[in-house]
Amino acid sequence: MSNDTKNGSSNGSTPANPASSNFLRGIIEADLAAGKHEKRTGKDGQPLPTVITRFPPEPNGYLHIGHAKSICLNFGLARDYAGRCNLRFDDTNPTKEEQEYVDTIIDSVKWLGFDWETEGKEHLYFASDYFDQLYAMAEYLITAGHAYVDSQSADDMQKNRGNFGEPGKNSPFRNRPAAESLDLFHRMKAGEFKDGEHILRAKIDMASPNMNMRDPAIYRIRHAHHHRTGDKWCVYPMYDYAHPLEDAIENITHSICTLEFQDHRPFYDWILERTAEGGFFSKPLPHQYEFARLNLTYAITSKRKLLQLVEENIVDGWDDPRMPTIVGIRRRGFTPESIQLFAERIGVAKVDSWIDMSTLEGALRDDLDAKAPRAIAVLRPLKLIIDNFPEGETVECTAPIHPHHPERGNRTFPISKELWIEQEDFMEVPSKGYFRLFPGNKVRLRYGYVVECVGADKDADGNIIAVHCTYFPDSKSGTEGSANYKVKGNLHWVSAAHALEAEVRLYDRLFTDAHPDAGGKDFKLALNSNSKEVVKAFVEPGVAAVQPDEKLQFERHGYFVADRVDSKAGKPVFNRVVTLKDGWANK
Repeated sequence: MSNDTKNGSSNGSTPANPASSNFLRGIIEADLAAGKHEKRTGKDGQPLPTVITRFPPEPNGYLHIGHAKSICLNFGLARDYAGRCNLRFDDTNPTKEEQEYVDTIIDSVKWLGFDWETEGKEHLYFASDYFDQLYAMAEYLITAGHAYVDSQSADDMQKNRGNFGEPGKNSPFRNRPAAESLDLFHRMKAGEFKDGEHILRAKIDMASPNMNMRDPAIYRIRHAHHHRTGDKWCVYPMYDYAHPLEDAIENITHSICTLEFQDHRPFYDWILERTAEGGFFSKPLPHQYEFARLNLTYAITSKRKLLQLVEENIVDGWDDPRMPTIVGIRRRGFTPESIQLFAERIGVAKVDSWIDMSTLEGALRDDLDAKAPRAIAVLRPLKLIIDNFPEGETVECTAPIHPHHPERGNRTFPISKELWIEQEDFMEVPSKGYFRLFPGNKVRLRYGYVVECVGADKDADGNIIAVHCTYFPDSKSGTEGSANYKVKGNLHWVSAAHALEAEVRLYDRLFTDAHPDAGGKDFKLALNSNSKEVVKAFVEPGVAAVQPDEKLQFERHGYFVADRVDSKAGKPVFNRVVTLKDGWANK
C-alpha cells in the first residue's frame, strides 16, 4: 500500500536518493536531459528555471492532509531540481472565496516548511491578477471562431449536452457571428444581463466522447463581490479555462494535479494551443500530469462533510485536533517534518489506493522519538503513601531529558511521602501475570526507590482511594544498593505535593470505520465516541516551563503537545498527539 522507505534528499539540483515510487521524477529528469525548458526567459529577460511547479488552491476552505501531500510534492520537486514553486490562489469563484481562507492557506504552507521566494522575489499570485489577460484571450477566441456566446437556458444546455452513450446537440447559437458574440460578451462584462442569461462557450465538438470537450463553458455571468477585485467584474472565467492559461502566464513547466483532472487534460491542451496560435504564448507550453490523490483510512476529506462536522458541533471547529485539516493536525501536535516524511514514504502513484492511518502516525512517532524531551505524567491518579518515608522531607531523583541524547542532560524532580500513581498500577487481587502493586509485592518507583505494598484505603462504597507501602532507603536508582533488589514491576509516579495539575485531552481517531463515507455510507454513524476524553492529570514539576506548541513524551503514555491555543503558564493543557504504539493494528 505504501513505500515505507524514507527518501533522503540533498540541497543540490538532484535528489540524493530519489524515491522509486515517484514517477514524476523520471518525467522531470527526462525533460532536463532533453533540455526541454532551457533558454526560456521571463518578461524581465532573465533566464527562467528549467523546473517550475505551482500549488494552486482555491481559497474556499481550509486545507487538509491531502493538500499537504500536494504541497510537499510540488514544492519538494521544485526544491530538489533547483527550480521554483509558485503559490497561486485560483480565486475565480467569488461566491465561495474569502480572505480568511487565503490567510490560513499561506500560514499552512509556511508551517509545512515551504516558501515561494526565489532569488529575493516572491512568487505569490492570484488568478484575479490575470482577469484582464484572461478576458482578452477570450475576446481573441471569439474573433478566431473558437468561442461563442450561448443564450440557451441552463436546462436546455444540460439537455443538449448528451451523455456518455449519446452525442450532444449543437446549440442554436453555436454559429452566431463572431461580431455578435463579441458584442454580447462586452455587454456581459458591462453588467447588462442577469446571472445565467448568457454564457461564453468554447467551440470544439459536441459529439466528442470526452464530455469535457463538448463546448465547455469558459465564462459565466456572476454579480458577486470578489474578495480582491471588489465589484469590478461581473463575468468570471471557469476553472478549466483559467487554470491552463494561468499556468502559461506563470511559465509553469510541470502542472501537477490529481487523477480526477485526467479527463480535463484534452481541454487544457486545446486552450493552450489555441491561445498560442493567437500569439499569447510561445512553446514549449505547460503540460499537465496527474497523480493519485491521498485516500487516508479513518478520515474524510470532503469539504462538504468537514463543514458539516463543524457546523453541527460534532468537532470543536476547523482546528479541532481530530480533524484532518492542516490547522487541525498542527494543533494535534503533528510536525512539518513528520508530514514531509509521510509524503516521502507513500510516494506518488498513477493509481488510486488507500493509505493506512498507521503510516501517518508512524512517521510522526519516528520524528518525535528523536526530538521530544521526556517527562512523567499520571493521567488517572491514585494516591500512594509511603508510610515510612520521613514526613515533610524530599529526595531529588534524576532522569535523562532524552534517553538517546545524553548531551541534553538530566531533569530532576522530588520524591516525597505522598505520590500519585496510575490507578491501573494497583490491584487488590492481582490477575495472573500482574507484576505491579498488590499487597505483599515489591516494585520499583521509576528513578526512585523500591517499595513494598502493605495495604490500601477504601471509601464507603469499597473503592480504593489510597495505597500504602514501605520503601527501602538503600534501593534508590543510580546507587550501588539498587542492584540488590530484583523486581519485575516499574511504576511511573509524581510527588503529590510538587506535581503540576494539568488538563490532558486524550485524542484518538475520529472514526471507527476505516472507510467512514465509502459507498454512500452515513459517515456520522462511524463516529468514534471515544475520540476525545478530557482528564485531570498530574505532571512532574519541570513541565511548568513548557511553552504552547512544545512537544514532549509522557513516558509510558505517548507523545503530547502543549495546546497552542489553550495552554497557559502555570495552567498547562496537553493534547495527546499519538500513542507510543499503534493501538489499532488488530482492529
